[in-house]
Amino acid sequence: MPAEIQIAIFAVIAAFVLFQLYNVLGKKVGRQPEEDARAKPSAVPTAAEATAARTNVLDAVTLASIAGLKTRDPNFDAVSFLEGARQAHETIVRAYATGDRETLRPLLTPSVMASFENGIAAREARGETEVAEFVHPARADLESATAEDNCAVAKVRFLAELRNRVTSADEAAPEQIEERRVAELWTFERTLGEPDPNWVLARTEAAAA
Repeated sequence: MPAEIQIAIFAVIAAFVLFQLYNVLGKKVGRQPEEDARAKPSAVPTAAEATAARTNVLDAVTLASIAGLKTRDPNFDAVSFLEGARQAHETIVRAYATGDRETLRPLLTPSVMASFENGIAAREARGETEVAEFVHPARADLESATAEDNCAVAKVRFLAELRNRVTSADEAAPEQIEERRVAELWTFERTLGEPDPNWVLARTEAAAA
């Protein structure tokens, strides 16, 4: 083949390769700076926007149920209250199981404390020790929150899955492990106008699952 023809063929091949390289390298690959700028999150929400987002967690029925309390206590925040109630629920359940009276006393009304004390004393008389574990975090739903005279009253429905481990004083007896689902309605109270903002457990009762 004449040298002139071979050179022409190589030139055509080289031109084709360069064209393909341009098609690949000449295009924008990956995320571009302007795309990153568009992807940046918007400014931090204002306090009003954050409050609105938290309020949307509650349904209309719940919001209506707390209207009476809000007129007496404008600072009442249902979402923050539920977070605290959930923590109190877990603390009280664990403390009752272990017989931790010092932890229980400031969290309960005197009548509830007396009832819990009877249960703890009966367990101690049997020589049993108990540990309560939450299989999953308990669900807490605010049923109502009202003002009665100078007292704020809030009812919370808890759904929990518990694992109780009971050990007997008899070392030969095997450890008893019980898993159960519990649905309870807890009533919390707080005196309005008092500097202490903490709520205390005033009543427990069974609830529909």
